[in-house]
Amino acid sequence: MNDVIRTHELTKTIQGKTITANVNLTVKKGEIYGLLGPNGAGKTTIMKMLTGLIIPTSGEIMLFGKKLSETSKDGLKRVGSIIEYPIFFEHLTAMENLRIHCEYLGYYDSQAISQALDMVNLKGIEDKKVKDFSLGMKQRLGIVRAMITKPELIVLDEPTNGLDPIGIKDMRELIRMLNNEYGITFLLSSHILGEIEQVADRIGVIQHGELVNEVALSDIRKQQADYIELATSNVSRTAYLLEHELHLSNFKMLQDKKIRIYDANASIGEISKMLISHNIEIEEIQKHKSTLEDYFYHQIQGGVPQ
Repeated sequence: MNDVIRTHELTKTIQGKTITANVNLTVKKGEIYGLLGPNGAGKTTIMKMLTGLIIPTSGEIMLFGKKLSETSKDGLKRVGSIIEYPIFFEHLTAMENLRIHCEYLGYYDSQAISQALDMVNLKGIEDKKVKDFSLGMKQRLGIVRAMITKPELIVLDEPTNGLDPIGIKDMRELIRMLNNEYGITFLLSSHILGEIEQVADRIGVIQHGELVNEVALSDIRKQQADYIELATSNVSRTAYLLEHELHLSNFKMLQDKKIRIYDANASIGEISKMLISHNIEIEEIQKHKSTLEDYFYHQIQGGVPQ
């Protein structure tokens, strides 16, 4: 069994409004899968259906090779998750919350709680009440709860929410460690494309509740190419000169007085020299490499970020 998650035509409709439509998503065993999409695209709804929090209107979910249904949810015992914001008993301590969670799951490894707290730099706060935690600390505690039993699949909705830059880096390294050392499969969602780019093996792009594309990050990197970005006050004249003087055709005019040039043979030196000779003021000219953000915007908008 190579697929941890497989959905078929997964659809959710609420009060006549389609939230997700015919989603065919596959998460393979041992991979880190990033679910990308703008706010309201349907990412959280998909995760809620996958973790049994809401029931699909139609379609099918296969979890560890078995169908997930209202009457058969055995596969969820092998899953840890944070969907939206982690909820705790605020008047109880971190340790008390985690013990209740473990008892609920029938998991009785007393050392596992301390080990998990240490992994996310929450060691020493076991007796602190959750109501006194910051948002970032609650997010870390939620991660502890999701991973404490070392499940086979962990589903995390915006796992870096509320974390500072150091916390974000620690979370990225923790996900990699759990994936590499324990073989845990991850399904993540995030609006921080750079974070997904650094940690994911594959991504799925969600737009208007539909899965637009699934692709491996390695395949995206093969497609990535260098480009030159040029800023000038006279975009239309510059575009004309690029085409007729340097015979460049693979470029795109953006907003904010910018042109992005994708021709492989384009040279910053030649472009600058030509524009100066025609009295075109160059405000900025730099060479860049396309990123996951470029790919993402191309998928959902049919172009590059403006």
